[in-house]
Amino acid sequence: MLAGEGRLRVPSFTDVHLHLDSTRLGLPWRPNDSPGGVWANMLHDRAHWREAEVPMTARTTTMLGTLIARGVTRVRGYAQVDADCKLERLEAVAAARETHAGRADVEIIAFPQAGLLREPGMPELMEAALRSGAGVMGGIDPRGVDGDPLRHLDIVFGLADRYGVPVDIHLHEPGELGLFSLGLIIERTRALDLRGRVTISHAFTLAHTPPARLDEVLAEMAELDISVATVAPPGRNTLPLQRLTEAGLRVGLGDDGQRDYWSPYGNADLLDRTWQLAFTNGFRNDHLVEHALAVGTWGGATVIDPSLRRLTDGIADRPGVSVGDPADLVLLDGEAPAAAVMDRLPHRTVIHTGRVVAHDLELV
Repeated sequence: MLAGEGRLRVPSFTDVHLHLDSTRLGLPWRPNDSPGGVWANMLHDRAHWREAEVPMTARTTTMLGTLIARGVTRVRGYAQVDADCKLERLEAVAAARETHAGRADVEIIAFPQAGLLREPGMPELMEAALRSGAGVMGGIDPRGVDGDPLRHLDIVFGLADRYGVPVDIHLHEPGELGLFSLGLIIERTRALDLRGRVTISHAFTLAHTPPARLDEVLAEMAELDISVATVAPPGRNTLPLQRLTEAGLRVGLGDDGQRDYWSPYGNADLLDRTWQLAFTNGFRNDHLVEHALAVGTWGGATVIDPSLRRLTDGIADRPGVSVGDPADLVLLDGEAPAAAVMDRLPHRTVIHTGRVVAHDLELV
């Protein structure tokens, strides 16, 4: 065991929104020419993902290893399933999980990036994915992508109920459209008694909702223990993190895609993304920056495992390093937790289930 050397001990990072099959990390630089927009970018990715210099399995394995080396030991990651790739990308994500099985716990989301209704055979492909190693049922923009929110959500929740798995839905839809879809999700969560087993990813509509209405929506979500996963987007889609956690919601952080055919951004370092979470929320005081760190570490762990104690006391709550908590930890350089987030130094030691799995950004 390496000595702690007087460093800070925090829970290891948890990435709850990661497209493990959407990355070019470690490959030669490719100028980004993505067109923008969910559907256009999906088609752009579809046209190019097979052209990469190495096979998909090598890319997913490199991506996951890079995350672990930088401090992540818990992952909820997407595997795209569609009429083009079928289960090929799922198989690559499952192979990466197997390669790094002793270093991190990985939960795979079967993700219909192109929707469930626009291409034939998608419900059957999603069911095959759930039988082939995916442990979470995904969905995406029920109205914005598929155009039929009722049918889309019937498929998502029907398969989740049949296979006894949680639900994770990408909800980019803004404003009233997003609130409408969110209302349908809340109805189905209540009807199927899926309390604690539904996550809304992105949830951009919560950034656009007026304060009084937002309080009502967050109270409904808290009642049903519907969690939120964010990638800390800038601008008008920045979620009000304090409002969410103080309303009692479980909130986790993710890296999204990493330097892929959608975007040139990303380095698979969730400590960097934690800085971004604090920055986009305008956090300046140490206790608020520390709260962003708590969300990036323990908050995500509670999204994956709702039996874990959540950040119930708002921004003052810092669970994850007490006796009885899982021995998943990372040692960071820094005079204080907020300093560690600001400096993001490379001298880190990553511990999974009590065993050192990475040191100084290298797997061991």
